[in-house]
Amino acid sequence: MSGRVFLVAAESSGDALGADLARVLKMRDPSLELAGVGGPLMAGAGVPSGSDISGMAILGFIDGLLAYERVKRAVADAVKAVLDAKPDVVVLIDSWGFTLRVAQGVRAANSNIKLVKYIGPQVWATRAGRAKTLAESVDHLICIHDFEVPYYQPYNLPCTVCGHPAFGRYKPGDEPAFRARHGIASNERLLLVLPGSRPAEIRRIGPTLWEAARLLRGARPDLRFAMVAAHAVHEAAIAQAPPGTLIVEEAEKEDAFSAATAALAASGTVTTEVALQGAPLIIGYKLGWLTALIAQYLLFKAKYATLMNVAADAEVAPEFLQHHMTPANLARAAAPLLDDASVRANQVERQNEALNRMGRGGRPAAEIAADVVLSLLAAKQ
Repeated sequence: MSGRVFLVAAESSGDALGADLARVLKMRDPSLELAGVGGPLMAGAGVPSGSDISGMAILGFIDGLLAYERVKRAVADAVKAVLDAKPDVVVLIDSWGFTLRVAQGVRAANSNIKLVKYIGPQVWATRAGRAKTLAESVDHLICIHDFEVPYYQPYNLPCTVCGHPAFGRYKPGDEPAFRARHGIASNERLLLVLPGSRPAEIRRIGPTLWEAARLLRGARPDLRFAMVAAHAVHEAAIAQAPPGTLIVEEAEKEDAFSAATAALAASGTVTTEVALQGAPLIIGYKLGWLTALIAQYLLFKAKYATLMNVAADAEVAPEFLQHHMTPANLARAAAPLLDDASVRANQVERQNEALNRMGRGGRPAAEIAADVVLSLLAAKQ
C-alpha cells in the first residue's frame, strides 16, 4: 500500500505522539510518504516540517487572546502546508483549539482528505458540546478512554480507544545506574520537580513548586533536587532551578523518574510517566485568574484534574489547584513521602491500581492509531 499521510502537532506532547505514530507507520509500510507540521521529535522520526511549533503551547483564555493573530497565521500556514502536500489522510494530534481550526480549514478546501483526530478534547470534563463540533470536522477520533465514546455516539463519529500513550512508550528506568552516574547514594533522598512543558506553566507553576522544594530542604539539608526540562521550555525552566539542581536530559528521564523518592509535578502527561516508574507524586496546577474563573463556573465539571485520579475516582495522588497550590500545602503533602517508606509504598500501590484502570498492559497507542490511519488509506484505494 502506498499513500500520503500528514501529521499536525502544535506542542511538545503532540510532537512526541506524532513521532511515535510516524515510526510505527513507516515500519508497517515503508512506502508511505510522511510530511507534517511538528517539532524536533517528529523531524527525528522522518516527518519533515516547514513550520515552527515552539510558540503554539498556549494555556488559558488570556494567553489565547494575546496570541490570537499568531495562532491565526499558524493555522493558515498549516492548512496551506496540508493542501500543498495533497495527503490522503491528515492526523491532527491533541491541541484542541489549533488542530480543530486546521481540520475545519482543510475540510472547507478539500472534503476528500480524510481527517483523524488523535486524542480528543476532554468532553467529559468541560464543554460536552465540543463532541458535536468535532464530529462535524473530522472522520475518525482516536481517544484515550472508553468512557469518552458515548459522548460521540449521538453524532455518529467513529471512535477507536487507544489507551494512554505513555503506556506504549514505557521502558523501565534504571535507578541504580542513574544514581551511580550522578553521585547520588542509594540512601539519599531525591526530589524530582516537573514544572510543565508550556511557557505559561513555567511562569505560573514553576516558582511555587520550587518554593515548596526549598521548604522541604529546610528540614532535610541532604535533600537532592532534580528536574527534567521539556525541550520547548528548557532555558526558562532551568533559570528557575536552585543552584546544584541536577538537570536531566530527555534521554535519561525514565531513569530519573525511577530514582526519585517523590515528585512535585504540574498536572499533565508527565504524571502518568512518573507513576509508571513507581515514584509517588504531589500534583499542582494553576491557570490565569480569568481562565480559572470561567473554568470553575462555566466549563470544568470533573472532580479531579489528573487522569490517574479521574480513573480511580479518588485522590490517589494529592492534587492542589489554583489558590490551593501553595508552597506550604505542597510541602506538607510531600513531606511524609520523603520521610516514611510505608507512606510512599501505599501511595505507589494506589497509583498502580489507577494505572491499571487506565488500561496499562494493552497494545501501544501508536500501534492502534496506525491501524486507523492504514485502514482509512486502504479504504481510499
